[in-house]
Amino acid sequence: MTRYSRFAGWYDLMSAERVYRAGRDVAIPALSLQPGERVLDVGCGTGLNLLRLAGAVGTTGRVVGLDLSPQMLDVARGKVTRGGLDHVDLVLADATRVGDAPELAASGPFDALIATYALSLMDDLEAAWGALRGLLAPGARVAVVDLQPPSGLARLADPLARVACLLGGADIHARPWRRVEQDLTSVRSWSLRGGHVQVRVGRWTPPIEE
Repeated sequence: MTRYSRFAGWYDLMSAERVYRAGRDVAIPALSLQPGERVLDVGCGTGLNLLRLAGAVGTTGRVVGLDLSPQMLDVARGKVTRGGLDHVDLVLADATRVGDAPELAASGPFDALIATYALSLMDDLEAAWGALRGLLAPGARVAVVDLQPPSGLARLADPLARVACLLGGADIHARPWRRVEQDLTSVRSWSLRGGHVQVRVGRWTPPIEE
């Protein structure tokens, strides 16, 4: 996480958003957010999702951005302030230890969760997903956007993709959506940018207790 703290002020310029925005452009509309809903943005970073999420849920809804880097959240906070987004909260916390941030669950479970290029950064995906799904309402929509090596003709860009992941600290082979979608129903999938960007959107279905 040190690398994100160090380059937080430059992250938006260095993040190849021209390539990776494609995942956001698919995932956010696919969540079908409604006015008044609560949505959690996991690993929100500099807030590249926040304005669109805030617009979708309206001023009667709530958007919570969660990140482990204070510096990244400072950049996000500037965007929130400039946008006058009073219904957006930013929380500094480890996704594997959301119990340490009681404000996350203070006003009830979340109707939706989105994690864009965040889960592949986490050392313990199982712990993170286990903690995060405890914040969700039954039937909540979940969107995961993450990376894998490009395929087909796009394999020509594989060295660049690997360098980008290395610089960002992401594991290009993690494929975190595979674990998350095991607990979802009605899963829809998209493969973008030569398979490099993967999107999964489904509904969280809690196990039935016997």
